[in-house]
Amino acid sequence: QVQLVESGGGLVQPGGSLRLSCVASSSLFRIYAVGWYRQAPGKQRELVAAITSGGSTNYADAVKGRFTISRDNAKKTAYLEMNSLKPEDTAVYYCNAKYTSISDYWGQGTQVTVSL
Repeated sequence: QVQLVESGGGLVQPGGSLRLSCVASSSLFRIYAVGWYRQAPGKQRELVAAITSGGSTNYADAVKGRFTISRDNAKKTAYLEMNSLKPEDTAVYYCNAKYTSISDYWGQGTQVTVSL
């Protein structure tokens, strides 16, 4: 079992920046692929960005060029750097760590609100 704890959310003005963190409880974190997902009210959860155990990344079209996913395996932590935030980025952001269909874990989420 792996526990994931997200932090770093909050209220930010349009054009601002936030950095989300996801800390894992297990040193096996290094073998997991990590994804950041978000869910806005009334919408389905969607993948925002992902990083493999080897460091390859991919992004949703809506955030390309604005968001950056990274990981520090020594700290058992994944990050999502979010720049040029827009009101449509408002959502609860979730961290996911997955190795197999059985080893698939979620954090509790952190709220990001982009508003004046």
